[in-house]
Amino acid sequence: MESVGSIILYVIVALAMIVFSVLAVTTRKILRAATYLLFTLFAAAVVYFMLDYEFLGAVQIAVYAGGIVVLFVFSILLTSKPGDNSERLTSKSRFLGLVAAVGTLAVAGYALVSRCAMFAKLPAMDAPTMDAIGTTMMGTGEGQYLLPFEAVSVLLLACIIGGVVVARKR
Repeated sequence: MESVGSIILYVIVALAMIVFSVLAVTTRKILRAATYLLFTLFAAAVVYFMLDYEFLGAVQIAVYAGGIVVLFVFSILLTSKPGDNSERLTSKSRFLGLVAAVGTLAVAGYALVSRCAMFAKLPAMDAPTMDAIGTTMMGTGEGQYLLPFEAVSVLLLACIIGGVVVARKR
């Protein structure tokens, strides 16, 4: 049975993740958005530590909170003036953003429900080892995640190249 303290800590961390995520996408100052993203990623690391996945928590802090946010800040400083406000969205942009958000929510909800139904059929898993987690994350078989991991790395490379191209035009 969970202790009351760990449940309270989880609720606090979950609320922090929600608040900082919303702030990251609603602020008009781009460096503040990167800072809010950093706080969100730290909160995700806290969740890993609460689940006793110390290695994944450390990787979350080192790779995402450290490396990715530094990459974002570097790209921001290359491509724009960090103190400037972003321009306000027009009503057409807001409508398209709302449509995209609802579509993404529908796809994510379907993926979550279908995965949960799939996991309900599987036997309960006892505390996975780091070897099992590593094999699942970096394997190429069914239910393993090497392809999405590589897709994200290609996406980040494209972002870096795009940032350099934009910066060179100025």
